[in-house]
Amino acid sequence: MDETRIQDRGEAGTLDPAAAPDERRPAPRARLQGGVGQPIHHDSGPKHVTGEARYIDDEPELPGTLQVFIAMSPRANARILRIDLASVRAAPGVVCALGAGDVPGVNDYSPVFGDDPIFAETHVHYVGQPIFAVAAPDLRTARRAAALARVDYEDAAAPALSIDEALAAADEAGEDLLPAHEMRLGDAGGAIDAAPHVVRGRVETGGQDHFYLEGQIAYAIPGEDGDVLVRSSTQHPSEVQHNVAKALGRPDNAVTIEVRRMGGGFGGKESQPALFAAVCAMVAVRTGRPAKCRLDRDDDMEMTGKRHEMRTDYRVGHDGEGRILGAEFLQAVRCGYSKDLSGAIADRAMFHADNAYDLKAVRIRSRRLKTNTVSNTAFRGFGGPQGMVAIERAMDRIAFDLRLDPLDVRKRNFYAAMGTPTPGTTPYHMAVEDCVVAEIVDELEASSDYRARRAAVASFNAASPVLKKGLALTPVKFGISFTTSHLNQAGALVHVYKDGSVHLNHGGTEMGQGLFTKVAQVVAEEFQIDVSDVKITATTTAKVPNTSATAASSGSDLNGMAAQAAARTIKERLIDYAVGRYDVAREAVEFAPGRVRVGTKEMRFRDLVGEAYLARVSLSSTGFYATPGIAYDRESASGRPFYYFAYGAACSEVVIDTLTGENRLLRADILHDVGRSLNPALDLGQIEGGFIQGMGWLTMEELWWDKAGRLRTHAPSTYKIPTANDRPDDLRVRLWDRGRNPAATIFRSKAVGEPPFMLALSVFSALGDAVLAAGEGRRFPELDAPATPERILAAVRAVREP
Repeated sequence: MDETRIQDRGEAGTLDPAAAPDERRPAPRARLQGGVGQPIHHDSGPKHVTGEARYIDDEPELPGTLQVFIAMSPRANARILRIDLASVRAAPGVVCALGAGDVPGVNDYSPVFGDDPIFAETHVHYVGQPIFAVAAPDLRTARRAAALARVDYEDAAAPALSIDEALAAADEAGEDLLPAHEMRLGDAGGAIDAAPHVVRGRVETGGQDHFYLEGQIAYAIPGEDGDVLVRSSTQHPSEVQHNVAKALGRPDNAVTIEVRRMGGGFGGKESQPALFAAVCAMVAVRTGRPAKCRLDRDDDMEMTGKRHEMRTDYRVGHDGEGRILGAEFLQAVRCGYSKDLSGAIADRAMFHADNAYDLKAVRIRSRRLKTNTVSNTAFRGFGGPQGMVAIERAMDRIAFDLRLDPLDVRKRNFYAAMGTPTPGTTPYHMAVEDCVVAEIVDELEASSDYRARRAAVASFNAASPVLKKGLALTPVKFGISFTTSHLNQAGALVHVYKDGSVHLNHGGTEMGQGLFTKVAQVVAEEFQIDVSDVKITATTTAKVPNTSATAASSGSDLNGMAAQAAARTIKERLIDYAVGRYDVAREAVEFAPGRVRVGTKEMRFRDLVGEAYLARVSLSSTGFYATPGIAYDRESASGRPFYYFAYGAACSEVVIDTLTGENRLLRADILHDVGRSLNPALDLGQIEGGFIQGMGWLTMEELWWDKAGRLRTHAPSTYKIPTANDRPDDLRVRLWDRGRNPAATIFRSKAVGEPPFMLALSVFSALGDAVLAAGEGRRFPELDAPATPERILAAVRAVREP
């Protein structure tokens, strides 16, 4: 950590023993406690460990609270002939039952397109689709009553579940779920045809369940005049507010959404919490009683969306040194039954098809396909991970064809380094002006001892007939900003009370990533007070309106800047007051750790604030920030959708058992650029967590639907996620010491939420390297993700075929 970043901005004061206790000047302090750059713990960390952290389900229930059960469709593609809820409503204990006809406003909770009904009306499109809701004093009563409903169906066509089935259905219907999209740079086809070497292949990546520890939940409290307060476990309070109001047929100002913390989100609580919030709000307003909807794990996994599955066909032309001359990608994206956020997610997969490589001529085509499964949604990386997999497979295939080290092939194709007069251009025509990936990779190559370990792996494999090792070092370049430009904005509210304590509120949400801690550090830094003097408060639409989702890795970038703006407004007012009161120049007023120097006088921050209050100076301010300099024209697929790029690299060593396909990550070395870290402890945690979650997606997390469209991996017993035991025994994670964001971000930091997820591509490439060794390097392995033991075993058998 750069110790020079927090500077003492004034001379140390002296203590006057004759002064009254509350008038004494502060003792000298070299630095504030918990300012920017300090590795302090998560604000809720001790509460998480002790179980004291309060989530929505931990809040005491008000008298009369109703429990809500949502009944789901057992069919994947059927017409609804009749829904009769009379027996449900007549069941003992039932207070109300709501179907599509009972929605007072619009029967839709979609984020954009209006195609996500709260309750199905005439058709069901996937097993698990909500049909009606039952409210009773306890969940068992509601669930039992729901079983009394009479719902008659008529099966439609056989459900389309796989990408192949979705393609066939789309071709027959003449349209995809969303229109196809294309990005072009140069003449890719011509460059490939003229290239001396061409590789082609196909790779598929599976879906992934968010598996947040806290499931979907909402608690609605009715107010006067049809108003309602909803506590929702959501990453996007403003969107939930809008959708609840829409369902109620009320203006947004009648609905308040509040969330103090989530037990994980990962994108799964961006758009889809609106369903549960809307159902609870309708029950609460209709009955005049509080209502809670808390899903159990099985229902949650069946009812909510996943990461998008994707298949990519690639064709790449290259020269004899492995430099890419042209590339073509065809991406087929499995969206589920509705559009949700699939358009933006599929676009981001296209944005990241290049990863860190300067593709001089490239064509990327994307098809967005409908399946009779739950609508897939946002997930950490938002399509970026799926987009990167194909180019990394292509790099490994080029290295195989030329008998080169894959790292050397990768390095020959990196974007030009920052400061180069002619930077590379992305497939969407954005200049890459901040590229530091070559420096990071070179440093990691040396610190991980890559070359010597490569030789050691080869020696091990030559002597080991059953166990085979693999090693890979892969880069990450990830664009930071919402690609929907208007979402790049944030607001904050800061109050300074007359005792010098600070109340902080902003539009970001806390899902365990430490956003609240980082933003509090920003405010503490601005006022030069200890972070313990900054009260972190729940996100609420009643304080900061029209917020964007806490997503796209932009939480600290956006909300940190907004909070800084609010704090600086108050700070300027305090300076104005001090200048007038003490007749000094503005530059003579300095905020230092724990004190303020006004000319030759020093006082505590709280004393200056107290004086300003008596002088009727406003000590409250809003702050607003909009990311500058970004614009993207989707029609021409060109522009600057990202404010900057985050970079990193990982080197992973794995071992596989060629008899069973079982595998293990033995060691991982990670070097990641977070710019000037706001909080190194939190950033290291995000990097490690993102890497392990990415490894889970690529190696073990497998979703499986049967032929009837029922999700069979719907619980911890059937869906495998990484555990502490899957963390490699040797895990070395470092922040890049020379990191400094050239873009004008908050204290020159960089986003860290999503980019580390894609560091796990090194694990996938290492597994491919191990399979290659199992076939003695004769045949390039075809391997899809997740690389489960079954898939690895099949790949081993394939490379060993004569």
